[in-house]
Amino acid sequence: MTVATTADIEEQAARRLERYRRVTYRSFMFATVGYIAPGLAGLEKAYSDGDAGAPVIAAVVVGLALLTWFYTRLVRAGLEGAAPMRDIVPSGAVAAALSLMLYTSPLFSVIPVFWVSALALSPISSRRLAALSAGTGVYVGGMATVAAGHLYPDGKAPWYLLFPTLSAVYAATSGIVMYLNRYQRRMWELHQEAYAARDALARLAVTEERLRFSRDLHDLLGHSLSLIAVKSELAMRTARTDPDRAGAEMADVQRAARDALREVRSAVRGYRAVELDAEIAGVRAVLEAAGVRCDIGDLPDGLPPEVRSVLAWVIREGATNVIKHSEARSCAITLTLYGGSVVLEMRNDGVRGAGDGAGSGLTGLTERVAVLGGEITAGRHGRDGFLLRAAVPLPREDAGAAGAGAGAGRPA
Repeated sequence: MTVATTADIEEQAARRLERYRRVTYRSFMFATVGYIAPGLAGLEKAYSDGDAGAPVIAAVVVGLALLTWFYTRLVRAGLEGAAPMRDIVPSGAVAAALSLMLYTSPLFSVIPVFWVSALALSPISSRRLAALSAGTGVYVGGMATVAAGHLYPDGKAPWYLLFPTLSAVYAATSGIVMYLNRYQRRMWELHQEAYAARDALARLAVTEERLRFSRDLHDLLGHSLSLIAVKSELAMRTARTDPDRAGAEMADVQRAARDALREVRSAVRGYRAVELDAEIAGVRAVLEAAGVRCDIGDLPDGLPPEVRSVLAWVIREGATNVIKHSEARSCAITLTLYGGSVVLEMRNDGVRGAGDGAGSGLTGLTERVAVLGGEITAGRHGRDGFLLRAAVPLPREDAGAAGAGAGAGRPA
């Protein structure tokens, strides 16, 4: 079924936005492997080489767990708005403390880089991000320079060349990672903006439709009602002195009223043409929200407006009965052309008790359908099923056109 209500569209858009939010958040959570795995590997090497004892190992494991907790908070706060200082400062302290393990393994150099990348998700100015990147590069470069003298005592590179080189490398790495995270955050913001824009456009479309309908009614009825008022007043003034003229004026009033009624019906017919589509979509949304699977067949083309309106009322009342008087798990709606009539059938399961389907709602529907020469039947169908069936005859000219297009029905 291709027709969807506004509620359907909003629900789908909200579901897509939430799905993208979860994907974005989980992608950053998966990134924690980028510093946890090197950290554990460096820890294992330090323990094997005798550079770290059991207390240090335990402290580093606790530090990695604490950093992961802070990293999660920084990512979530960054996607929702901005990370607070109460998370930024202690997380930076933990990352700086873990970076001291560079003295045992160069693998720990990735930890401050990931910390800076999490901060990039918050709305921080480019100048501050550049300062953070440079500061991180200098700090890690200094730690790496000191660690290089311990880990590689035979190295020939002097510290005054090694320090600026390592600082520049780590600063550039931090800047690249921060840029990538800022780009991904911008994509998340674009999804949020698109969702907000779609909602605004939907509201604007509803407002414009209301304005259009009010303009149509004003244009159609303004002149006619003014004419009726003037003619009626004139007829009242001349009723005693000139009865013939008063009668002529009232005849004009009658003619103007009939013309206005015809114009209003013609205008409203355009709105009624989609009433059946909208009612089918609304019924599907309501039933599925109530936990009832709704299957709807193809909608025949060429149905006249009055027939569509009556069928829409039948579908609405039938759906109400499904929700109020049954414990249905599924409901099937079909519309078919048969013998110059359109036949609507609504089948559902989960009937409670031994109800026969009688009620004021079905009585009103019977009267509506009878106006067009149709009939309604309702009753149990099978062990726990219920069948509501409405047969509405088509006008002769519409029956031929609808019959010709019956094989090419469009999805409801």
